[in-house]
Amino acid sequence: MTLLSFGPEHLVVAPVLLPLATAAAMLLLGERRRRLKAGLNVASAALGLALALALLLRVDAAAAPAAFAVYLPGNWPVPYGIVLVADRLSALMAVLAGSVGLAALLYALARWQHAGVYFHVLFQLQLMGLYGAFLTADLFNLFVFFEVLLAASYGLLLHGGGMARVRAGLHYIAINLVASLLFLIGVAVLYGVTGTLNMADIALKLPLVPESDRGLLHAGAAILAVAFLAKAAVWPLNFWLPPAYAAASAPAAALFAILTKVGVYALLRLWTLCFPAGAGASAGFGGTVLVWGGLATLAFGALGMFASQRLARLAGFAVIASSGTLVAAFGFGRPALAGGALFYLATSTLAGCALFLLVELLERGRQVELGPQQLDDGNDALPVFFDAEPPPSTNLDDDEQALIGRAIPAALAFLGVSFTICAMVVAGLPPLAGFVAKLAMLTALIDIGSARAWTLFALLLVSGLLAAIALMRVGMRHFWTSGEGPAPRLRVVESLPVAALVLLLVALVLRGEAVLAYTNEAARALHEPQRYIEAVLGARTVEGAR
Repeated sequence: MTLLSFGPEHLVVAPVLLPLATAAAMLLLGERRRRLKAGLNVASAALGLALALALLLRVDAAAAPAAFAVYLPGNWPVPYGIVLVADRLSALMAVLAGSVGLAALLYALARWQHAGVYFHVLFQLQLMGLYGAFLTADLFNLFVFFEVLLAASYGLLLHGGGMARVRAGLHYIAINLVASLLFLIGVAVLYGVTGTLNMADIALKLPLVPESDRGLLHAGAAILAVAFLAKAAVWPLNFWLPPAYAAASAPAAALFAILTKVGVYALLRLWTLCFPAGAGASAGFGGTVLVWGGLATLAFGALGMFASQRLARLAGFAVIASSGTLVAAFGFGRPALAGGALFYLATSTLAGCALFLLVELLERGRQVELGPQQLDDGNDALPVFFDAEPPPSTNLDDDEQALIGRAIPAALAFLGVSFTICAMVVAGLPPLAGFVAKLAMLTALIDIGSARAWTLFALLLVSGLLAAIALMRVGMRHFWTSGEGPAPRLRVVESLPVAALVLLLVALVLRGEAVLAYTNEAARALHEPQRYIEAVLGARTVEGAR
């Protein structure tokens, strides 16, 4: 490809190349020039989010069957070369990855970027792996991007050091290495059966697999599914997540909020492509397992939230509960239910990211004394709403404290409002986006009416109740118990990403109808895999470009 041939289709590859080039440039800068690397990191993350938004707007504006953007990086014909594809689902996931990444990075600028030399490089490689996993159209490159993002996540999890991070990091690395091995075995089996790694080509050839190889095909698909389910933190393969996410630094844990969704995305993409209703003997293969596995995961996550006493572990179990909800909902194979689940995916990811950022800020507020290692010196702190000294006419108690109208620090008020909004979204309470998403799923489940549907219906309500109780208990401990320590002080750069995520959650309510229409259309496209297959296999090379 030449620069003269640059066109809108290059939006598909740009989010992958941008963080790769940024990481390479920062490596060339060496171990110093941290301010320059921080500036490059922020600029690249912001530009990557802008590119993802442009890609989403492009595929949303195009009418079917043109609602796909296909790019051939090596200009090799399909299915022999690498293919990148953007549709409504992958564009949505790319926007979520960019949003979560930028928020976590801005938060890290306050202090966490100083805890390691290669933080910015690892961060960009993590974004590259996320964008690539959502946009690739073949299994081998999906494995490559999985390994890129996992390798970067290993470094980010250990960022800052400490025994707790090392212990949790070893468990995290071990389970993901086993999952990657299963991934590779599953890919090899599927390649042996179908002779291709292009996902659209696999879907096209599956009905042609002879009956004698059908068992081998299902075995390969099952092995691959186990790898995805482990990465999606589905029970009983999720014991590693709460301690790992609780031990990670705040920006790393916030970025990890989307990692489980990568496993859910890969599972959804391949399952709807390879085992649709028209797949003959393989139609809906594994759907029952997905539903019951998701239900068990949702129950486990809800009980974990209810039993957690620390906000960090509670947030980790909330991520598990969201994964269980998504896997169970997608397992029904109903577009109406999947549309609500995709809306829920967006809200739970943003709320989980904000919740992990709030963990450190709330825990800091409970510290009576700031140790010498504390990097927050109070500069750029938020002001207070009222003067520290009460006016002369104020009624005072025996300790000369105001009986009414006590000074409420703006930082504490900001944390309280942000935590309340995140808690309401996670619990699915009205009128926020979590309630809209759950209402859409509950409505679809009523229409289905089976025993499995009513089980998920009941679990959605019960899990919301348990989450509300657990989060209310944490909120009371942080905001309603009396404390002798000073009011928390926040840097503006720490507050901005939290505020932005909270505003995004509010915007999802205000634009709920449009967002739900988008996710419903994405779900319908997923359950009509022929549109995806035709878009990928119909891509043509550019003559004279090689």
